[in-house]
Amino acid sequence: MIPELGHFALILALCLALVQGILPLIGAQRGNLSLMALARPAAQGQFVFLAMAFLCLAYSFVVNDFSVLYVASNSNSALPLEYRVAAVWGAHEGSLLLWACILSVWTLAVTVFSRSLPQAMVARVIAVMGLISVGFLLFMLATSNPFDRLFPAALEGRDLNPLLQDPGLVFHPPMLYMG
Repeated sequence: MIPELGHFALILALCLALVQGILPLIGAQRGNLSLMALARPAAQGQFVFLAMAFLCLAYSFVVNDFSVLYVASNSNSALPLEYRVAAVWGAHEGSLLLWACILSVWTLAVTVFSRSLPQAMVARVIAVMGLISVGFLLFMLATSNPFDRLFPAALEGRDLNPLLQDPGLVFHPPMLYMG
């Protein structure tokens, strides 16, 4: 149930990213303040849903939910907890989700710290960030979904790549993407 919740959160994040990316641009072009005002709440909602999806995936790793293909491919029950958490971003699908989450954090920062800037400029900036998120989320949902199910569920996971079982994996990718 948790992976389905994460998948649904990705779909809702995509819907909000579309709203965030299109309507504020139209509003800025036409001078429509109500359309421009949609940028901030759409970005904030997108952040909430991406955070929810990320937490659902992390939870699946922590509890060893091997019915999720991504978890079964990149973890096992003998893997220490810190590496199970780091395995969330240890392969392609999780890295994309982490990247989209961090983009939503920066977008949230723009919504919070840009109150004194002109509304049309802020709407355009947030809209462009939303369009970038649309690209990430469409790619993720179409080709690299971290919540794909494995049927029948594996009894044990294949393990995280041994080269990635290093303390650096715990902090390096999040710090890299923050830049």
